[in-house]
Amino acid sequence: MNYLRAGVRIPVELPVEVRWKNRAGKAYQAQGRTASISGNGMFMSLPVRLRPETPVTISVSLPIEFTRIPLQLLCEGRVVGQPAGVMGVGAIIDDYQVRRVQQPS
Repeated sequence: MNYLRAGVRIPVELPVEVRWKNRAGKAYQAQGRTASISGNGMFMSLPVRLRPETPVTISVSLPIEFTRIPLQLLCEGRVVGQPAGVMGVGAIIDDYQVRRVQQPS
């Protein structure tokens, strides 16, 4: 499948957690860093390889220096590819929301 980039990618490195299930339904997660984000996708450095079209849940911790309150970007999307020789995953964002992170009491 060929995907055309529809938006400008912003190079930004933020903590990211990706969750997915394998074909048997077993849940996995990996942590890494974003490399770039656009309005409809992102590229992330991750220590795993994922199949194209794998549904993923992505959590990005937004920097409090910019948001002033702890926020997290939560995305539902799917893998669109992994360049050969690069430990990274490209994903399309199908839906997202920004949530306030609860601080430990």
